[in-house]
Amino acid sequence: MVIDCLLYIFFKQIYMMPEGSAKGDLRLFKAVNFPTKWTLEKILLKKPLVDSFVIPYGGKFWLFGSDHSGIGTEKNGQLEIWYSTSPLGPWRPHKKNPIYNTDKSMGARNGGRPFVYEGNLYRVGQDCGETYGRRIRVFKVEILTRDEFKEVEVSLGTQEPTKGRNAWNGARNHHLDVQQLSSGQWVGVLDGDRVPSGDTNRRFILGCASVFAVAALVILVGLLVGAVNSIVPLSWCPHNMGKRSDALLSWEKPNLLSSKLRLFCSRLNRASSFLRAKINVNTFTGRLVIVLTILASMVLVCLGVGYIYGGSGAQEPYPLNDQYSQFTMLTMTYDARLWNLKMYVKHYSRCSSVREIVVVWNKGKLPDLSEFDSAVPVRIRQEEKNSLNNRFRIDPKIRTRAVLELDDDIMMTCDDVERGFKVWRDHPDRIVGFYPRLVNGKTLKYRAERHARRHNGYNMILTGAAFIDSQVAFKRYWSKEAQAGREVVDELFNCEDVLLNYLYANSTSSKTVEYVKPAWAIDTSKFSSVAISRNTQAHYKVRSICLEKFAQMYGSLTDRKSEFGRRKDGWDV
Repeated sequence: MVIDCLLYIFFKQIYMMPEGSAKGDLRLFKAVNFPTKWTLEKILLKKPLVDSFVIPYGGKFWLFGSDHSGIGTEKNGQLEIWYSTSPLGPWRPHKKNPIYNTDKSMGARNGGRPFVYEGNLYRVGQDCGETYGRRIRVFKVEILTRDEFKEVEVSLGTQEPTKGRNAWNGARNHHLDVQQLSSGQWVGVLDGDRVPSGDTNRRFILGCASVFAVAALVILVGLLVGAVNSIVPLSWCPHNMGKRSDALLSWEKPNLLSSKLRLFCSRLNRASSFLRAKINVNTFTGRLVIVLTILASMVLVCLGVGYIYGGSGAQEPYPLNDQYSQFTMLTMTYDARLWNLKMYVKHYSRCSSVREIVVVWNKGKLPDLSEFDSAVPVRIRQEEKNSLNNRFRIDPKIRTRAVLELDDDIMMTCDDVERGFKVWRDHPDRIVGFYPRLVNGKTLKYRAERHARRHNGYNMILTGAAFIDSQVAFKRYWSKEAQAGREVVDELFNCEDVLLNYLYANSTSSKTVEYVKPAWAIDTSKFSSVAISRNTQAHYKVRSICLEKFAQMYGSLTDRKSEFGRRKDGWDV
């Protein structure tokens, strides 16, 4: 199977040398009709070389490659050199072969074609120390003869990705091709992976393993407290059931399955007695074992959910029509919540599709940008008036259509953020977010998500965690028609998100909201004294007043219900 290949032009003819380690030899193909038709020109070497290349240098042709099949060979740490007077051979081994048989992080395995710059030959190698393709290393060849070889490492000149695993080469980066253009300029092409090979399957396997481990721990707790002994029968039917029918007696006749089940149950009950004899649950040690087992089960449940539901590489950008895009994050805060903001910026700036973070600063002393650990630009927009309306103020400096309005006290995975962004790009005319609400009934009353779940539908999305179109939502919010609503927001210092939902619904008869279920979300303000709405009942009462006023101004939402699980992507359950 062809895995990697290099193209060459020798004698004004195009050749291709695919990697043939699986075949056990190194083959050279000639282009008959480039690039669709090729013919085998010659088998250069009957060796399973990996990542081989041929280059003319110093009046000879040199072939570099790695043979990992030999006994005692260090995989990804071995390098051999061969030389010839023709690219077709015959090839003779270098006197010092193997040139390297060392640690796999040293760059012995080739990482692309070598290149000549200012008369010097440079070889590209792979550092496979922690994983295959951990990074690329470049070496300047100082001596290359039939008897000697010497090279020294030089700087690659590229910066390490600031977004970690979410960078374009966050998982692997193992090949580089550098070529000089006819203009004299140089161009370099690097490969890179965000997601390790088999990541989806690996996550599913780990998730299932976590679930099975939880089941085992539950059984263990049952054995310790004696619950398993009381719920597992030792026979198919109790003896005190009275007279039974002939059909039932026939069904109870011993068979292989029933015998094995009785044997398993018997052993399980003996194990329960043995464990309870060793660990008394009424002692401190016994209680400690129970508590630790329960805590371990809780951790495994979270891991299992994260692997099966929240993983599968979704933290990487989703393409739409084979194109990727970016969005701006916008949050509103003030000086008392600075610790929230620092954690917020550090986490979300590493998400793949985030282009910029805009902080709407409502009051207090401005922080210095140097205080933030960010992988993307951070811009602080200081407001003259402390108003919730500032959240949707028109901002010409925002360069993206998509804006994620996300409160600084909400922490969720980049996986969930990218899912929401994908859904918004499918429905850019809607508010796409993570917190659904349902407004219904003759008397409008603001209720939590449980109410929406109970009635299997929603017609509002909270913009404390939602994607919107900056060129539509901001203009709509600051329109003349929305002035009365903005005055209500200033009067009550609440409900700016409710107002935007009513403005969207007032502008069209189509659906205006889409829900995306996050794997998990944490409200970090609950760990401090700066939560905006600590009194839930009072907060809901104010928002109920907003519902009544906005319904009178902009019409009802009750006929806009969308059911959960309506979309095919499975993210709105």
